[in-house]
Amino acid sequence: MPEPAFWVSFAPVVEFEEGSVCLTSTAPINASSADLVAEVAALGRSLSLVRERIGEIIFGQREVVEQALITLLCGGHALLIGVPGLAKTRLVETLGTILGLDDKRIQCTPDLMPADILGSEVLEESESGRRSFRFIPGPVFCQLLMADEVNRASPRTQSALLQAMQEQHITVAGARHDLPKPFHVLATQNPLEQEGTYPLPEAQLDRFLLQIDVGYPGLEAERRMLLATTMGEEKSAARVCGPDDLLEAQTLVRRIPVGEQVMESILSLVRAARPGPDSGETGKFIAWGPGPRASQSLMLAVRARALLDGRYAPSIDDVLALAEPILKHRMALTFQARAEGRTIPDVIRQLKTRIG
Repeated sequence: MPEPAFWVSFAPVVEFEEGSVCLTSTAPINASSADLVAEVAALGRSLSLVRERIGEIIFGQREVVEQALITLLCGGHALLIGVPGLAKTRLVETLGTILGLDDKRIQCTPDLMPADILGSEVLEESESGRRSFRFIPGPVFCQLLMADEVNRASPRTQSALLQAMQEQHITVAGARHDLPKPFHVLATQNPLEQEGTYPLPEAQLDRFLLQIDVGYPGLEAERRMLLATTMGEEKSAARVCGPDDLLEAQTLVRRIPVGEQVMESILSLVRAARPGPDSGETGKFIAWGPGPRASQSLMLAVRARALLDGRYAPSIDDVLALAEPILKHRMALTFQARAEGRTIPDVIRQLKTRIG
């Protein structure tokens, strides 16, 4: 019989040493598992350099940068929520440059039409007098798309972007056009001003792997930012890797082993975030909760976070750290919960106590 693949689930913790493979599990060790260790080590070194280069330009947003990289490593999309002036646009531009991705930006407004994002067909006439339609691609044909203030776009435009995010292709005049690979959308929202906005429907929110809350920088980070941007000391981003490297990393993330305890923690947490018997007393505060896509997202995200930290397998700590950005845009509270002043982060923190 052929040797089993290394993506097996095992209950014990995995321990690796440089240059050798050491498992506390009884799972068989073969050449493929040793190759995986070498690939993960090489990827870890590359990711460390990427984070270092981003940190030279984006100050004091370590957790935001980490979650953005997790999103890209998982092949997903992210929703960045923060007040103006917190370097959300700068972060996306920096990621595109350092990762060697073709990046574009859309400023969403109420009059933005689907054709402004997807592209359109124009009628052309050749020298011989023959007329034909030619498709002109829109800004969605890139590898890293920033949709700035996405909730200001009309529902019609939002739905056009939804197909691109989910299907990785668009349809114009009945013709299918595949998007480049990789393709990621990092959308932003302003949590303060809600006049003239169109709240994203739940179906579209569920397409975002993470909701990343961008907060104010700390004192030292803001001091560094002030000096760098006003005294001519600001550094420019330089390419570290390319799109093919990111695609290989996304494939590698899916091969990382996940322990049985971590898998059970993911299932327990996501199922507890839904109204019903699994949520216990907390269930009375939950109007509706996450579907299976949340479990899938959390499974991928904990693997990517482990790689970013230089570890070869995720732990329950990764589940706890990523529970809030994975779940909070996939849940809604009951009227009773809102009347009592409860928030979704409060409920998620209460759910996390059940697994660690």
